[in-house]
Amino acid sequence: MITLTRTGVTLQNGAPVAAPAPAVVARGRTMAYQILNAHNTSSDATKLKIKFDALVSHDITYVGIIQTARASGMTRFPIPYALTNCHNSLCAVGGTINEDDHAFGLSAAKKYGGIYVPANQAVIHQYAREELAGCGKMILGSDSHTRYGCYGTLGVGEGGGELAKQLLQNTYDVDAPEVVLVWLEGEVPHGIGPHDVALALVGATFPNGFVKNKVLEFAGPGIAALSMDFRIGVDVMTTETSCLTSIWTTDDTVKAFYENVGRPSEYKPLSPQDGAYYDAMVTIDLSQMESMIALPFHPSKAYTIHELQANPDKIFAEIEADCDRELAGKIKMDLRRSINADGKIAVEQGVIVGCSGGMYENISVAADILRGKSIGDGYFDLSVYPSSTPIALAITRDGLAAELLEVGAVIKPAFCGPCFGAGDTPAHNTLSIRHATRNFASREGSKPANGQIASVALMDARSIAATAANGGVLTAATDVEYTETPREYKYDGGVYAKRVYNGFGKPDPTVELRFGPNIADWPKMPRMEENLLLTLCAVIQDDVTTTDELIPSGETSSYRSNPVALSEFALSRRCPDYVAKSKTVRDGDHAAEIAKLGIPSATSVGSAIFARKPGDGSAREQAASCQKVLGGWGNICYEYATKRYRSNCINWGIVPFTLEQTFEFEDGDRVFVPNLRGGILAGEEQFTATVTRGDFTREITLHVKGLTAEERLILTEGCLMNYYAAGYGK
Repeated sequence: MITLTRTGVTLQNGAPVAAPAPAVVARGRTMAYQILNAHNTSSDATKLKIKFDALVSHDITYVGIIQTARASGMTRFPIPYALTNCHNSLCAVGGTINEDDHAFGLSAAKKYGGIYVPANQAVIHQYAREELAGCGKMILGSDSHTRYGCYGTLGVGEGGGELAKQLLQNTYDVDAPEVVLVWLEGEVPHGIGPHDVALALVGATFPNGFVKNKVLEFAGPGIAALSMDFRIGVDVMTTETSCLTSIWTTDDTVKAFYENVGRPSEYKPLSPQDGAYYDAMVTIDLSQMESMIALPFHPSKAYTIHELQANPDKIFAEIEADCDRELAGKIKMDLRRSINADGKIAVEQGVIVGCSGGMYENISVAADILRGKSIGDGYFDLSVYPSSTPIALAITRDGLAAELLEVGAVIKPAFCGPCFGAGDTPAHNTLSIRHATRNFASREGSKPANGQIASVALMDARSIAATAANGGVLTAATDVEYTETPREYKYDGGVYAKRVYNGFGKPDPTVELRFGPNIADWPKMPRMEENLLLTLCAVIQDDVTTTDELIPSGETSSYRSNPVALSEFALSRRCPDYVAKSKTVRDGDHAAEIAKLGIPSATSVGSAIFARKPGDGSAREQAASCQKVLGGWGNICYEYATKRYRSNCINWGIVPFTLEQTFEFEDGDRVFVPNLRGGILAGEEQFTATVTRGDFTREITLHVKGLTAEERLILTEGCLMNYYAAGYGK
């Protein structure tokens, strides 16, 4: 299905051919660099400084971003900034917390000239697709799934600090990325949907880091037959490959999309120029695609459904063993209980949701598969979330909503909850199948620390519908007979015109921001002293550590506007004693400790974590900011899973150390790094540090590589807000 070519290729006469590494100009012929260069303000071709066309955030992130920018001197939003309300939109827990955030968001949009999308009107990415995307544009979002490549837009997901920089009219700084050609050929078989292709792509590229921090550029003859919804269903999942962003060739299908949403001027043809150079290639033969399933706890744990059906006991046992390692044996996952007496797999929940699943076409085909059937009166249930009110209107007017309701499905409003653990939490030790973006540990809402666990497997809406029609017995859509009714999504943006506040370009400084009791300012962050003394308060030896482990998702969402309250959840599922240990370090008698150790008085003292490869997953800045609030000063690792997590660490004044040699750290280790501040400011990248553990002492070499001049100042000033307060970046 998928072939990886690790050597360079160029496009010659519309076809890829092997090629040696060329001059920089040949990479400039890619679509990616045509767009990047148009947004780059740097004179150094290897170090890009990007200014974006628009920004998007949701109600878990926008309060903190606006608070950061406000504290740094922002007086207006200089570019369109959409504040959507699709994460904390339930308003079901925490008293007034969630709706207080929404009121803050609307008041900020009025005060600074922003766009406010009320709760349940659209998930963040669908609003951006329908209202902000445009061919040749770039959009920065505080959500990792900011991907609009098939609409001709480079979308980048980053932590809130990077959006604050754009609000302050500074740049997004990134090393010139490599570009990987994703060559599509063939046509998809009946029953195959976008999630099948996406999961196969993630499974082929994530485990080996094949496209990490690179741009995926989609081209080839296979694109022409793909609908717009199919393309975005693949594109949005490129985040899970760990790539930086994505872009696709555009054609009449894309042109029709922009005409449908009433913005025809945003279309323009995009294609690579002849001779465009790519650093590697992924070839996808769409005709060979099969129905896929990704098992816990990552979208890359991809199998064909037929493969799982043939050997469920063995595969489930392997996944259970992985879970046991990841959760340190604290709770027993029992996937094999889902295997019934006939050897078939019975699931208890199906969910079609969000920026990947809740598209018109997915819902339409699911209705075709389920027409005239029933999901039954057993344990299985099915929920469908259209990703925007315009899509909800369309499925209502076309009768699809009625058809789904008739078979027993439940239609719910636009909401991202099931993707991050704040909605449709299944029963203990059951299996949920979802057309959603992620299936990380606890993102379905269970709490392993309390003895609760459930499992999410990712599947395409088509196979979810086939499973629903079979009473919850796992079924591939390619194994059922159905007729797909040709339909077109008829966009009606009237509800946006009635409900969305669009104040871009019309800031009103007289508007008072509305603060609820849970909305708090960031606490004061100290400036870095000349030396640094760290105490390791968490040592994690997993191959990869996700941001969901660094700060849990669903249960914490109501506290994202309160930095101190949120910090209480840091590493709570992975290292429950981390918060107490970090506070002990933060609140200790630093002067006495420094004197006892005989190190210079000009020393910052704080906590740190060691993880082999931290930061996979969400863009949420709180994975780093919570560490800082608790007195964190460093991360030590072998490599960072994503650029966005490393950027979050830097923006919150956490030094992103790396190790090249193996070293067996233990909880409580002290790591002293002399002359760090001066070395960072001088551009040094290698530091000799001393590790002490009782009577044990060892010198190690730590690296802080590739910092820009701005990042060096942000770190030494203590965080991004301190950097602006000191007069830099203005």
